[in-house]
Amino acid sequence: MKDSPFTYGTTVSINSFTNREKEAEKLRSNLLYGINTTIISPRRWGKSSLVEKVVFDIKKKEKNVKTIIIDLFSVSSEEEFLELYAREVIKASSTKWQEWMGTGKEFFKKLIPKFSMGFDEADFSLSFDVKELKKHSHEVLDLPEVIAKKKGIKFIICLDEFQNLSNFEGYAEFEKKMRASWQRQRNVTYCLYGSKRHMMSHIFNSPSKPFYRFGDIMLLPKIETAKWIKFICKSFETSGKQIPEAIAAKIPELMKNHSWYVQQLAHYTWNMTTKKASEVEVNAALKELIQANSPLYQKEVESISGTQLNLLKAVAKEETKFTSTAVMQNYNLGTPRNVSKNKDILINYDLIHEQNGAYEFLDPAFELWFKKQYFNQPYIK
Repeated sequence: MKDSPFTYGTTVSINSFTNREKEAEKLRSNLLYGINTTIISPRRWGKSSLVEKVVFDIKKKEKNVKTIIIDLFSVSSEEEFLELYAREVIKASSTKWQEWMGTGKEFFKKLIPKFSMGFDEADFSLSFDVKELKKHSHEVLDLPEVIAKKKGIKFIICLDEFQNLSNFEGYAEFEKKMRASWQRQRNVTYCLYGSKRHMMSHIFNSPSKPFYRFGDIMLLPKIETAKWIKFICKSFETSGKQIPEAIAAKIPELMKNHSWYVQQLAHYTWNMTTKKASEVEVNAALKELIQANSPLYQKEVESISGTQLNLLKAVAKEETKFTSTAVMQNYNLGTPRNVSKNKDILINYDLIHEQNGAYEFLDPAFELWFKKQYFNQPYIK
């Protein structure tokens, strides 16, 4: 039994990565030429996959560049971040346990790192005295630049879910420390990205924030329909199945070119296809996809207030003048102030976003489920 050529639910493999040539080249160029880069886009649009692809290519070709990817999703404090950051920098700088230990002694002046071996010789854990780490955090933040100068190398450090750091106690001061250290580094380039677009935008686009104009900001667009069609058809073909271009086109059309859902719907369609896909398989796959995600969507609507739900209904009906008397009365939206507050909440929850002066659902499958649930609108017109 052949594996599916489509990937979702995790970062895509190098073989499954598709149609981000322009963005990949720009990011690769930025990182190699020392331009700090922030990637901003809605969740599940392929930021992490893009970074992993670019880092994989750099790692393969640039032997003098040490690359690091750190996922900050589960990091819950400044101290935990600093220990993880120091560990990954030291680990990337060498492959030998003896050199890791030496690095700890050579490059820290005030801090005394404690090393513990992992399950094998290719891994270790690192810790510091909490009070001393708080006092001398700059030694950790400066560490990659210090090592790079000493060893004649360069670092590229990619921090995923960067916005999670803003939840730390005392983050405002720590944010200033990070910016003060990182902006002086000449041998280290940073790629910062995360799944909370509104939070990332606030951190990097607000003139009052330390990371304002920290580097280049990449706004990741959707992959074009024509490229999706080509990718889907080729993936079917290489796995011994077929899908006509007209049928393949329905997949990104239904999922509004949303990377996660195009891959998921393509997988379900592929899985239901014996030899050649038709509309029957696509329609059945769409129903299966929405059914699989229904518990999540039900939880989404249960977590918002009644007026927020009503505002979602107005968005579903493509209303634009939310504060007009007719719209507020028709959907029971409350006062103009309530409308403004609820709109911001739905944006912060990543349920809707503004596009060309209008508001729309961020999640295309959730939109189909929502319209069926509240307006009995069929998934496929």
